[in-house]
Amino acid sequence: MSLNEYVIIGNGTAAAGCIEGIRSVDKESPVTVISEENHPVYCRPLISYYLENKTDKDRILYRDKDFYEKNGCKVLYGEKATAIDNNSKKVTLASGKEIPFTSLCIAAGSRPFVPPFEGLDKVEKKFSFMTFDDALALEKAVDENSRVLIVGAGLIGLKCAEGLCERVKKITVCDLADRVLSSILDNDCAALMQKRLEENGIDFLLGDSVVSFEKNSATMKSGNAVDFDILVLAVGVRANTEIAKEAGAEVNRGIIVDEKMKTSVDGIYSAGDCTESEDISSSTKKVMALMPNAYMQGFAAGVNMAGGEKVYDNAIPMNSIGFFGLHAMTAGSYDGEMFEEKDENGIKRLFVKDGLLKGFILIGKTERAGIYTSLIREKTPLSSLDFDMLKKIATSAAFSSETRGKKFGGVV
Repeated sequence: MSLNEYVIIGNGTAAAGCIEGIRSVDKESPVTVISEENHPVYCRPLISYYLENKTDKDRILYRDKDFYEKNGCKVLYGEKATAIDNNSKKVTLASGKEIPFTSLCIAAGSRPFVPPFEGLDKVEKKFSFMTFDDALALEKAVDENSRVLIVGAGLIGLKCAEGLCERVKKITVCDLADRVLSSILDNDCAALMQKRLEENGIDFLLGDSVVSFEKNSATMKSGNAVDFDILVLAVGVRANTEIAKEAGAEVNRGIIVDEKMKTSVDGIYSAGDCTESEDISSSTKKVMALMPNAYMQGFAAGVNMAGGEKVYDNAIPMNSIGFFGLHAMTAGSYDGEMFEEKDENGIKRLFVKDGLLKGFILIGKTERAGIYTSLIREKTPLSSLDFDMLKKIATSAAFSSETRGKKFGGVV
């Protein structure tokens, strides 16, 4: 059997999944990973815990230190892929090197979106918060007297705020939206999370946006001025699609892939935050930048690149987050009739349409949430179980004994 030459552009979670997918089928052919970052694959959500001193450079790793060696991979650190020639089957790097391939996976991730704020170029200490290098740079820049302004009250901005909380004097978070985590939480749930953040000393300016900067001061749309020493821009992200588009692949907000992670160009696959796939809970195509999604897409891509058969066709948006001990989980779409359980410890909201669970929001009531997630993924008819019981508590006892045997091994 002639050997293939596998190339993966990117070195995140999707790339790790791709490597393991390839090796589940093909143990011998060489795999080359093009890594723009100078770090082995690490767990991106843990960068805020690094700032909190809750983890370190070794424990932040997504796989063991010998992962690449064990899987026969060559990693090109600090290299950026700039072009793909599918006719000659070569990837060109910024350094001028050319890397041959027989099968390619684009797992290029995403990058921060930076609006063209007036005066932003005058701000000396400005940062993003998406990579481990971002966390290391922030760690060096701040001290106990720093005043930090974070533009963006989404997940990235708020995790940065939590990570810096014990290191700095003051943190202010602003956002054009009128609530925190506006893309995944409704007003009531967002208010609970905001309250916990405020109890830990984080200030908010919501429904307000930056108009311009002047060195260490931001002028807001409201007319307020916010003085700061450190600026963190966490407005949003954009999928890295350019290299795929220039290679002829179909691209929307993300790279378009089918259920086998194939792009529209023969021999080129894609996985992770740079892709767009179907959300089965809403039957819409979207970018779902989530670690589990990235890994499963990457694994499916790797299997298929190596000649195996693997589909990933049950993607849903999911988030598992927590701030200062208050945890939240969300999944699916918030479409249909809402069922709510609410007390002083949190909120549970389940959304039902056409006899199926379509989505949920859980704040402080996240135990065994995987049961709800599986109902959405597997499109389980609610008529086949005791949904009244599941509304109150996520338990396998709500399923028939036959289903429990198949799904949970009979464990209640």
